[in-house]
Formats: sequence, structure tokens, C-alpha cells
Amino acid sequence: MKATARQPEAFLQAAIRQSLLISLLIGFALAGKLATAATHPVPLDKNTDSAKCIECHGDKAKGKAVHSAIALGCTSCHEVRVNKDVTRVKLITTTPYGLCLTCHADKNAAEIKGNVHSPNVRDCLKCHDPHTSDNKNELLKPMAGDEKQNLCLSCHKTGVNVPEKGSRHAALDMGCDSCHTTHKTGNTGTAEFNSHLTQASPALCISCHDVKSAELVKAHKDQPFATADCVTCHDPHQSDKPKLMQKFLHAPFASGSCETCHAPAKDGKVVLTQASAKPLCLTCHDDKAKQIAAAKVQHPGALGECTDCHNSHASKSPGLPKTDPVSICLTCHTDQAELLKKKVHHQPAFELGCASCHEAHGSEREKLLRAKGNALCLECHGPESKAQKDEANHLLTLFSGKVKLPEDYFKKNRVVVLPLRYGVGHPTAQHPVQDILDPTNASVVKTPLGCLSCHQPHASEGSALLVKDQADNMSFCDNCHKNRLALTKSK
Repeated sequence: MKATARQPEAFLQAAIRQSLLISLLIGFALAGKLATAATHPVPLDKNTDSAKCIECHGDKAKGKAVHSAIALGCTSCHEVRVNKDVTRVKLITTTPYGLCLTCHADKNAAEIKGNVHSPNVRDCLKCHDPHTSDNKNELLKPMAGDEKQNLCLSCHKTGVNVPEKGSRHAALDMGCDSCHTTHKTGNTGTAEFNSHLTQASPALCISCHDVKSAELVKAHKDQPFATADCVTCHDPHQSDKPKLMQKFLHAPFASGSCETCHAPAKDGKVVLTQASAKPLCLTCHDDKAKQIAAAKVQHPGALGECTDCHNSHASKSPGLPKTDPVSICLTCHTDQAELLKKKVHHQPAFELGCASCHEAHGSEREKLLRAKGNALCLECHGPESKAQKDEANHLLTLFSGKVKLPEDYFKKNRVVVLPLRYGVGHPTAQHPVQDILDPTNASVVKTPLGCLSCHQPHASEGSALLVKDQADNMSFCDNCHKNRLALTKSK
């Protein structure tokens, strides 16, 4: 047969395919080492019962905390496979997680609503021994002790690195389970379930701290505090401030000048120095009153009491939100709360906080946005995005200091910075990201275009937050481009 010019190319492609296939098979083999059945050191009969197993593995049925499944017999979890002279023992399910769920179906993360402890998503054996342990619930380590002894501190570094002038909650030495139960889940937004607490504050706190203690009464300047949520002012684990104070404090509270806002308590109730909270707040924050009154687009929520949204003492977040920077908005904006049901959430919208993009007190722009069009998105994702450092508070700031971020925000969240130049560069080098102008008349927009032409700002069912929850593939591009090679706009 006469060789053609294409034969060498065909042979090369076949060789490449074969090489790739071999590489994949080797990779699967290596990756599957832990998943394959272990070869048993001695031959067994395929009908071997649990009594035979215990002859060698008696240690699996002894200990302070023995898994209840042991009583059901070894073959309730394992199966013996005999092939010629080789005996292998494997799990009756593909994965350990799948096996655990055959009995512990209530721990199935896919069917649980609320915040799930991350190892419970797929890795029960990260915390539990499947047979026996010296710790309750067959835990690999106790939930108390130092960094080497405490199971929780394998992942969490709570209380480990407390600043020299900071404070640490003594309850940490009692063990994490003195306050937490790791599999407790329920309504999202409720501290008891979000943090897997045995009970919510203040009930949890006053189970140890006597609210009638003279020392506590004096520390709270004789103001009533027994029914207050302790964690609005105190961090329950550690703080870089004395007395476990939260990271962000209202200036009068931080200085101990309670009399600035409070009169002596009367009949066990708080008394303000003015008739209500708003005029009291405006004695110092009159700039906010002017912003609210002058805003072209007003926020109805800002017209009410300041304490509807803000905590007057302390908070975990900048701006002193009463709950957290997301939940405080979702209590009114229930339509946005529904977006939590989607698989992918835009980090600023549902973690950092709504005020990262919106002006809560009023704005010159629609939807209370901090910037117009692409400028809003490019504050984080643009090539010229340069967050300013707030060294004193270990923060970064955006939008001329109005938005505060943790100092590791960009690195921790792997914020994508787009290589844009002259309005092009995403998702491909020459793809435009802003309005395309008519080449014959630069004052006329030929094709309106912006970040929101392709992306949703809050949540999506797909990884790229694409509009209409579409998948991130060429079919999405086909919505606009009828000819992929020419990349011409479809009519």
C-alpha cells in the first residue's frame, strides 16, 4: 500500500492517544489504591462469619466507646471475596461515607438544611473511628486539650494564637463539646444552628456565668444585661482585646463612656439619655442624616431607627450590623434570601455583606449601588484594582475607604483579577466587556455590553454565575454568536 502524507500524522495521533490512555489507567490505579479491597493475609472461606474475624481482630470490639455496629457483626459492614487463592476484604459500599449513611441517614449532608459541619459532607472517618475508641462517639481524639490532643484543633485554630494583650475564653479548656455539638443543624441564620451550639446565647452563657454576680453587675455599669445576647459584645472564643470584646466597638462603648447614651436603669430596663435611639445617634452621626435626606435613591430601611440595623455596642463586622452583614439585609429583602437556595453564591453578596456593593444609607445610583456599571465589579476584579491598607485595624478598604475587608480577603477568596485593556480581555483576549460603539459614530452604542450581560451578581446554579443559570460552555456563547469561528453577533 502506498503511504500517504497523512499517515505519519495519523500514527502520531494514535500514539498520543495510547500514551494518554496508559497515563490515565496508571493514574486511576494509583488513585484507587485506597478504594480497592485489601488482600487478606490468610485465605478465608467466602462464608466466613464474624466469630472467625474476632479470633484475630478482637481489639476491634474492645474499648471505652465501641461502635454499636460491632454487635451486628463484621459482615454488616465488610464482605469477604474469594477468587482462586486470593482472599480480599472490602466494604459493602463503594465509600466509607456511603456505608455510614446506611445507618446514619439523618447525617446525610445532601438532605440537611442549614450549616453542615464540613467533614460530615463526605468524610466521617476524619473524626470517627469506625470500630472503637477511648473517646465518646468513637472520636479519634478528645475534644479537649492542647493543639496535639484536641481533635477540633486539627482543623480549627481557635484559641491557639491569642495576641499578647488579648483574651481567651476559659471554657476552651473545658472542651469544645462544652458549648458545641458538631452535627446540630437547623434554620440558616440562627446562631444555635449556624455554630452547632448546645443552646443559644444567652442561655448557653448563663449556664456558667451568674448574672447576679457582683463582679459582672459592676462590669456592666449596673445596666440590665441578663437577657442580652452576650456574643453581640463578646467573642465566645478569643479576642485581640481584653474581656473577649468583639473586633469592632462603638467608640463610647469602647471607652467605657456608657453615660454618653445611657441614663441609670429604671425598673430593670435600659433608659437612654434621649427619647429614642435615632436622635441620640444623630448627635454624633449627623453626616448619615444628611446622606439619607439628600440621597437621590433612598433606602426605606434607613428612614427608621438606627438600631433596627445597627448594634449600639459592638459587632463582628465593620459598620456594627446587628446580626451579620448579610442576614441584616435579608430580613427585609426576602427575594434575595430565596437566592440562597441556588448552588453558587457570589462571595460579597452572601458572605462579605450586601454593603460591599450597595450604599445602605442612600445613593445617587439605582439599586443603591456604590458605582455605575462595570466600575462596581472592576473595583475588585479590574486590573487596576488596588485595595488600600488600613494598617491599624488589619483591614483592606475599597470605594475610598467606605468598604472594609479582611486583610487576607483577596488571597483567601482567590479573587479573579481580569487582564483587561482598552475594554477587552474577558473571557478571551479580544472579547469586549463594555459597550461596543458604532465605528462610524463614536457617540452611538452599537451593542450594549457589560458584566451583567453575562453574569448574575448574587447567585447562580452554575460555577461562573452566568445569566439564566446556564452552564459555562460554548452553548452559552451561542446565545450571541451565530458563527463561532467568525465570532459575529447573531441577529
